[in-house]
Amino acid sequence: MSSAEPLLAERLARAITLAGPISVAQYMAAANGHYYATRDPLGQDFITAPEISQMFGELIGLWLADLWDRAGRPDAAYVELGPGRGTLAADARRAMAKAGFAPPVHFVETSPVLRAAQAERVADAAWHDSIETLPDDVPLLIVANEFFDALPIRQLVRGRDAWHERLVACQDTLFLPIAGDPVPEAIIPEPLRPAPPGAVIETSPASVAIARALAERLARQGGGLLAVDYGYEGPALGETLQAVRAHAFVNPFEAPGEHDLTAHVDFATLAAALAQGGAVPHGPVTQGAFLTTLGIDARAAALGPAVSADRDRLVAPDQMGQLFKVLAATAPGWPRPEGFA
Repeated sequence: MSSAEPLLAERLARAITLAGPISVAQYMAAANGHYYATRDPLGQDFITAPEISQMFGELIGLWLADLWDRAGRPDAAYVELGPGRGTLAADARRAMAKAGFAPPVHFVETSPVLRAAQAERVADAAWHDSIETLPDDVPLLIVANEFFDALPIRQLVRGRDAWHERLVACQDTLFLPIAGDPVPEAIIPEPLRPAPPGAVIETSPASVAIARALAERLARQGGGLLAVDYGYEGPALGETLQAVRAHAFVNPFEAPGEHDLTAHVDFATLAAALAQGGAVPHGPVTQGAFLTTLGIDARAAALGPAVSADRDRLVAPDQMGQLFKVLAATAPGWPRPEGFA
């Protein structure tokens, strides 16, 4: 446990004691804000696809270059949301350059620790605290790899007679989920309303808001978006909030800010938000199918036998190939992106 951890736990405990229980979304936002601001978790707590193999970033770079080429080769900007150490961008940029595409790089990142790591790999990037300050005069080619899973979620729990929002209460510095006041049944998707007591629905208003805002940018400026994450096509019942530390699952309500809190992404809701914002959604498809269509087998063969295990980790159904999904969106009038039949 780091010396900083009690400070966040005590701060949250004090706020809850003074003002009452907070939503799961508020708890998750505070915990992840501290977590990412104070460390580079890649490798230590979890590993992402770009860190597994250069093939991942290279194929995404070629996907972007192909879309740009078929759109008429406009001036455009590369944007990455939550770019980790900058590994994906560095690999994608190398592949894009071979295709004659060298866009300026814009990172949306608030963590000073991760910004420093990104600067080592993409020194000439421009950094943004939010999507509001991204360029507004050129098409945007946006990549969001394992970005939406870390955004705050609300949890709704079915009681005996009504649905309730799940809140986080506190006793000393022991945090625990409780059922809050009833919520209007109208906000529950109709097929899920008769669920049995104890059933959980997760929603992410933050994800919907960001997806809509990005889609509005695409509709105005042109461009495309590629989101890669683990998740499902909702609406669905089930609790997916999880915490990971040192590559193992831990209690998400212990030691806030000391482990990564994530939830599975509802790709159907994300696609609907993109459409509502004026973009054209494509997919989702599984990560395995997407990378296979883009030619990962040929790239793996070119790199040699040493990358065989990495290739399997990215595309095998029992590893990342099935659970991870890929969703794209394009501006109206832009070509259909590769990998989406």
